[in-house]
Amino acid sequence: MRFDLASVGTLKVFCLTVVLSVLMLPVLRRVLGFRAFSMASETYSSGTHSAAFVTCPNDTVAKELARGIVEKKLAACVNIVPQIISVYEWQGKIEEDNEVLLMIKTRSSKVPALAEYVRSNHPYEVAEVISLPIDQGNPPYLKWIGDVVPE
Repeated sequence: MRFDLASVGTLKVFCLTVVLSVLMLPVLRRVLGFRAFSMASETYSSGTHSAAFVTCPNDTVAKELARGIVEKKLAACVNIVPQIISVYEWQGKIEEDNEVLLMIKTRSSKVPALAEYVRSNHPYEVAEVISLPIDQGNPPYLKWIGDVVPE
């Protein structure tokens, strides 16, 4: 079998590239972070998960609702944002109240059950439950939501 010099040179460059790539992988992982590699291999279908929002009159109600939502697997995580001010119209008057906001991460398929749970356990006559589909995000985080919240 005969090789010309161009083929041998190309093979050497290819082998050198493979060896350097393997040797550089630990360095790249430290510099870029391991998650950059795992994120690149994950995929997400837009709208599979949602962020829902619920306002509460105080921390006590917010914590009770948040704990119940997570315990019942209606969401993977609930953030409690303290000290918001809500200005709204209620029964013909402009109202202003201090409230607490729940930011809820869940599967979009769980939003109806989540809304029902909030309506059944919230002290307001008309509880706010709104949701927005998640278009994009950190794939490992979105996967975690799906792992924690069953279909």
